Amino acid sequence: MEIRAFKAYRFDSSVVGDAGDCVAPPYDVIGAEQQESLYEKNEHNIVRIIRAKTRLSDSDGDNQYTRANGYLNDWISSGALKQDSAEAIYGYVEDYDLGGAHLRRLAFVALARLEDFGEIVKPHEQTLNKPMQDRLNLTRATSAQFGLVFMLYDDEQGIADEIIERAAAGEALIDFADEQSVRHRLFAINGEDERNAVVEMMSEKSVIIADGHHRYTTGLTYSHEDSNPAAKYQMLAFTNMSHEGLIVLATHRLVANLDGFDIEKLIVDLGKNFDVTATAFEDDESKADARGEMLARMKAEMDNDRSAFVIYGGDGAFYLAVLKDGGAMDSAVPDRSEAYRSLDVAVLHKLILEGLLAIDEERQANGENLQYVKDTPNAIDDSIAQVDAGVKQVAFFMNPIKMSQLIGVTDAGERMPQKSTYFYPKMFTGLTINKL
Repeated sequence: MEIRAFKAYRFDSSVVGDAGDCVAPPYDVIGAEQQESLYEKNEHNIVRIIRAKTRLSDSDGDNQYTRANGYLNDWISSGALKQDSAEAIYGYVEDYDLGGAHLRRLAFVALARLEDFGEIVKPHEQTLNKPMQDRLNLTRATSAQFGLVFMLYDDEQGIADEIIERAAAGEALIDFADEQSVRHRLFAINGEDERNAVVEMMSEKSVIIADGHHRYTTGLTYSHEDSNPAAKYQMLAFTNMSHEGLIVLATHRLVANLDGFDIEKLIVDLGKNFDVTATAFEDDESKADARGEMLARMKAEMDNDRSAFVIYGGDGAFYLAVLKDGGAMDSAVPDRSEAYRSLDVAVLHKLILEGLLAIDEERQANGENLQYVKDTPNAIDDSIAQVDAGVKQVAFFMNPIKMSQLIGVTDAGERMPQKSTYFYPKMFTGLTINKL
């Protein structure tokens, strides 16, 4: 893949105060409450551009996208955003704790020549039209790139990783901790030899989109409609798949608004293709024990390469459903690769959500029946509470995908169902901005 250094626009702390107060998580994880919090955090917070508030009076000439462009231009004029004087590749270091272990994920940020999906750039998830139109509207209005598209490449030699680690021994351009206690630091890699080493290494690499499918697709679309040569390049962040700091977590599913849903009927129907065992409970203490036991058993099934789910329907028990064999998936999706048919998320969507609950792909996409829940520390308990309260009807808890499965599916030229992966931690928006 062809990459190059660039001169990023970054928040100037001498003007905005703490630059860490001006950046934000990716636009698609910012809810209404966090949007308001980010608005209040700093008058220059990037949320005003990437997730701007709408107004009842919005029109073609005055809307969240035109206002985003106004903020961008005003901040550049006032010096709040300042372009670096020298081209750089930027080292991005995230330090975080997970499961009692301290981990560090390394990435570098550079411009990359946009490639149609194929041998060089491989997507791994399905995308939706609405988010892509939103991002395209923003790009058209601002002629700029704000969010990082998270790409994976494989380099067992760790050429870029060593360069990033050396850069991290120096002074950071920005250094802050987010609400999940993840420490984010950005460093400039200015040395010509180091930059050339990264560029040369990447020239022979293909990449997989880990996060940011909508943003990359938006870049492709914009590059085809805009004659500016700069539009042929996208600001991307690259992480080595061989690095131990790369973690994939699960995304669980919550189901609601199904007419006539019956947890007992679901458990009976599962028996056709799944071995189902139940662990009942009588009080809060035994409920916590049952929860922990079933989740541990689900993980053990993953270690044995078997598809398994923990199901909770608020009827006094947790259920472990383990796929009996692959024959059911062979029949359900005969045109898909073995790598795709082995995915837990594909098994869940095809055999259970679609096959038993009649939540087809269109209903999955519109969000009426299905909610995706990232595996944050409180995700499982919060999901159980929603089922107990009657807000949701049933929860499906899942194992994360394996990196080998991700590679297998993308090598087959296929895409997983939406929200199949949760790469943790998120890469923040506003660390670097590429103005076209």
